[in-house]
Amino acid sequence: MGRRRVAGLRREELASLAGVSSDYYVRLEQGRERNPSPQVIDALATVLHLHEEATTHLHRLTRPGTVRRTARSERVSPNLLRLLESWPGTPAVVLDRYYTVLADNELGAALYGGHPHSGDLVRMLFLDPDAHRFFLDWERVAENTVAGLHAAAGLDREDPRLVELVGELSLHSTEFVRLWARHDVRRKAHESKRFFHRQVGEMTLSYETFSVHSAPGQQLMVYRAEPGSPSAEALALLGSLNAPAVTRPDSSHHRG
Repeated sequence: MGRRRVAGLRREELASLAGVSSDYYVRLEQGRERNPSPQVIDALATVLHLHEEATTHLHRLTRPGTVRRTARSERVSPNLLRLLESWPGTPAVVLDRYYTVLADNELGAALYGGHPHSGDLVRMLFLDPDAHRFFLDWERVAENTVAGLHAAAGLDREDPRLVELVGELSLHSTEFVRLWARHDVRRKAHESKRFFHRQVGEMTLSYETFSVHSAPGQQLMVYRAEPGSPSAEALALLGSLNAPAVTRPDSSHHRG
């Protein structure tokens, strides 16, 4: 048998392992089979070795009756804005499902400030020429961000904002095209990031992401540095360099 040009299972092999016909699998792949059973989806997920979150995403994609949302301007609740304000020493940002910054506190704004796309973290990653220098682990950050976009796309694949974003990035970034084609599905949760900030140098910050249940699709991202570490010193310096000259009643920024 000759060597294959492309690694991986052929369609007919995948179909056979999943217990469906090749014709059925082709119809499913091309979107002509609208209502596959949960058992078929589970079988395909097993053959493809999908993890739990990707399997859930696949079920969501094939679920009939998905309601399409129209584009809208999202607002951050006053209570959440006050919460951001109460963390002067902690960078915090509120993002929508496509990583647009809806609100931030002073230190959150300072962390991403000075970049052309500081209010849009996906465009910042792929369109800012300084992104590879700012994100010291750029590839890992980009992989996780694009996987998060795929997870968001499962909620509404025809959202005009998503179509516009993917189209723009596909035209201007071959790196985005490469990662988008992988179809990884993964939501941001917690990990650490290494930054090289133009004002204070290198910092390693861990973060946690929380879903805002009062506003589905919004997420709160909170950063911290290890106490007593050089990163904590750099973060404190960043805060002092960007402290407002006059204390304002509300130091959180709403970008809606």
